[in-house]
Amino acid sequence: MQDSATHTSPVSLTDGAITQLKRLMSEKEVPEDYGLRIGVKGGGCSGFSYILGFDQKTEKDDEFEIKGIRVFMEKAHGLYLLGMEIDWLEGLNNRGFIFNNPNATDTCGCGTSFSA
Repeated sequence: MQDSATHTSPVSLTDGAITQLKRLMSEKEVPEDYGLRIGVKGGGCSGFSYILGFDQKTEKDDEFEIKGIRVFMEKAHGLYLLGMEIDWLEGLNNRGFIFNNPNATDTCGCGTSFSA
């Protein structure tokens, strides 16, 4: 049997992000065994891009619960994401999730790419 213990999350989600994520989960009929995957991948104009989507847990993941949402993150990604806040922006010019990452030494104009 796998360890189902949850740990303290290295990232946070604002109330606005939680509202939008719950709306998306309902609209897209995300299966109950899925959670929110937060991570990084190589690429993007600054070196790394953020991963944000719904997925199943893998053996490489830590699991967290943030305000009722299951969150999965590969253990190795914590170094790049520790202290990051994910928010939802609803404005005239921009609409979407934004990443406030204190570990980013440089970001690009799109806000989804960074270097550390």
